[in-house]
Formats: sequence, C-alpha cells, structure tokens
Amino acid sequence: MGGTDFIIGCVGKPSAGKSTFFNAATEGSNAKVGNFPFTTINPNEGIGFFLTDCPCTNNPECQCSPRYGRCLNGRRFVPVKLLDVAGLIPGAHEGRGLGNKFLDDLRHADVLMHVIDVSGTTNEKGETTIGYDASQDHAWLMEEMQLWIFNNLWSRWASIARRQKATNSSLVLTFSQQFSGYGAQQPLIETVLRTFDARLRKGPAVSAEPTKYEEDWEPRNLGNDLTAWDKERVMELVKVFVELRFPFVLVLNKCDVGGDADRNVMKISEKFTNQPLVMCSALAECFLQKMKQQKYVLYEAGDCIFYTRADADDKFCMMDEATREKARKLKPVDDKNASRLEKIKDMVIYRYGSSGVHEAIRAAVTRLGNRVPVYPVRHWNTTGSKGANLYAECLLVPRNTRMRDFAGMLHVAMERNFLYAEGPDGRRLKESDPLTEENNVVRIVTDTSGV
Repeated sequence: MGGTDFIIGCVGKPSAGKSTFFNAATEGSNAKVGNFPFTTINPNEGIGFFLTDCPCTNNPECQCSPRYGRCLNGRRFVPVKLLDVAGLIPGAHEGRGLGNKFLDDLRHADVLMHVIDVSGTTNEKGETTIGYDASQDHAWLMEEMQLWIFNNLWSRWASIARRQKATNSSLVLTFSQQFSGYGAQQPLIETVLRTFDARLRKGPAVSAEPTKYEEDWEPRNLGNDLTAWDKERVMELVKVFVELRFPFVLVLNKCDVGGDADRNVMKISEKFTNQPLVMCSALAECFLQKMKQQKYVLYEAGDCIFYTRADADDKFCMMDEATREKARKLKPVDDKNASRLEKIKDMVIYRYGSSGVHEAIRAAVTRLGNRVPVYPVRHWNTTGSKGANLYAECLLVPRNTRMRDFAGMLHVAMERNFLYAEGPDGRRLKESDPLTEENNVVRIVTDTSGV
C-alpha cells in the first residue's frame, strides 16, 4: 500500500453491469492504447481517470501539457489503474463459478468498487427476476471473502499455533507471515490487531490508517498463545482483517432503470452506513461517450451537462458562444436517440449530477488513504518551451505525506540529497511539512554536490 502506484478493483455479480462500468470508466479500448505511467497492463486491467482541478487555471501563461493523462479546460485527468475482477456468485469460497479466479484477482487490488444492480431485476446469480433485495449482495460478497481467508487460515491453524508458541514469535510477525499473500504488510497487520484488541475490550475504534510499525507492541486482550484460540475468535480476526485490508465503495448501478431502485438504495444506505455510496448509470456513460465519438453531442467524462445540435439553436439554452459554435457543427440526432438522451438528462444528469462513473473513481481514490493530487515542478519559468510543460507530472499521494518522503517517491537520490521544497510563491517548505490540497504544487531542491 501507499506510494502512488495502486490498483482499484471492480467487483460484482454477473449482469450487475460491472463490465459496462469497467468499459465506461476506461473509455473503452482507448484506455488500452493511450499513454500511461504503468509498466505493464494485464488483459483484465485498464486505465481510468481521477478528475481534479489543474493548477494551470491559476497560471494563464502556462500551456498545460501533461505527460500522462490529459488536461481539458483546467480539468486534469490523472491515470489510475483499474482491475476487472472475475464475476462472483455465492459459494465462491468453495470454488463455485469463477470463485477461485475472483478471489485470486482480489489480492492485487488496494481498494474495491462493488458494482451493485439496485434495480432489483437480477438475483444473486445474475439471473433475471423482479423485486430482488439488492442490499443482500454486499453482505454475501463480504461473507465470501471472509470464508475464503478463514478457511485458508483455519486449515493450517494447529501448525501455525504450534510454531508461534515454539518460536515465541510476536502476533504481529506471525500474522504478517500468514496474511502477506493477501497483499498485507506489517503496519496494516498491527492496525488489524490493535483494532481487534480494542473491540474485545469495547474500547475506542482504531484508525484504519496503517501506523508506524512498532516491533515490541503486543495486544493486551488477545494473549500470546494462539493454541488457546477457537474458531470463533479466528473468524472475528478475519472479519477485522477483511474490513481494513479491502476498503469498499458501493457503486449503485442502474439507478435509472426504475423497478425497486429507490427502495434498494434506501435499504443499502441504512445497512452499510460506513461505506461510501455512489449513484451510477454506467450504460448512460457508455452511450454518451459513443454519441460524442460519433459527433452527436458535446460531452466530456464526468460532466454534469451535454449539448446537442438542437441546443445550439435554442436561445434559452445557457452556453457560451464558443460552445454554441461547436454545437452547431454537431450531427443532428434522430428521434430515437434524442428520446434516449432526454431520458439520460432527466433520470441521471438532473437527478444525480453526472453518470456517477468518475465520481466512483474519485470516491475510491479518496477511500484509499485520502489521496491528494501533487504536482512536482522542475522550475517556475512559465515562458518559452519550458513553460508549456510546467505541470507535466501529477501523482496521487496520501494526504499529509512529508515533503522528504514525497521526494523519495520521485527518486531515491532526491530523498537522500533533499535540502528543501519550495512553493509557487517562493516559500520554503521543511522536510517534515505535509502535502495537502492547499500545498500540492512543489519544487524539490536537492544538494547536487551529493549526487
């Protein structure tokens, strides 16, 4: 975890719209051939975009030219890696369906977007039905994940407990070894044990943010003898681990389909109060992208509005003259597609502000350590050829990362030879100063004599 390279997993049962969401988020095949900062893209991976305001809006002399992603009218599209996790049905932990593939894919994701069909028109197996309680989907998905990890752990528990007792190993070290296969590192394991320990004594909740690893720390209420643990205690530990290792965003897809959508949204929001919820219509986003490519609409991903040729001739339609001129060059939309666009406008855009696809990515990035877009610059010169590339880089970094640690993310030599950081106003920033939204455009100054 941590750093700037992370993976957002898309999970969901068959027919929930997961593949449609994935295609909408990655802008179809374009994401596969675009430029991105990742060394490898596997067949079930794609590139989505985190949308944020670009600092070039405050610097009119700068011609923004991102090295990765793009910048459109001051809106920055920062590439993020998405993982299309195999479909899941109940019984996955027993190998049903693509259960083994799903659970193996899961290990590589840092945060998960669970695409849920809130229309209630597909059951837990993805079969067509009516009146399905969509609030069940996240509950049984969590149970499948818990049972998968529990079964793996409990089948070896006697051996694990004997070895831990014989070597007198700490619980942190023991469980770090057991959970490492799920992408968990020691700081997270300590947080898991602290949280579990606090819950046993009904104390205050522990932050889900992994803390600095303390080698000599041991929980007071768990004891240090694993041979005394029963199945119930092991299962409770696994539940805490799953909760902290796999943060979720619930993507409530097909919100415009009707049926029981409103009722299911209410039930899900009441049942999962600690999970971020995003209203979404992935199909609407895909359709808008298609109509844009065919030059029927003016639309950009994440927009809260789109325009057609008819809007250009409507004097009551609010748009600037440059946009109106672009709209006049669009192809006219036939009645069938015009009706569909009107429905998207009424049932999705006006009700929820957007299709929700890129809002889901934003929520996932925020869920993962509350990331901040940071722009490292080499200089403050905004003129000539150098100025055109002032904000070339943008990295999504955990909030409050220290300046010196951020320098290390750029290059190990920059951390080793760090002198200070500098803001756009020339103000010097110490190595311990944190990165925040108000403090996210920085120049790193190093001791070149030490290089």
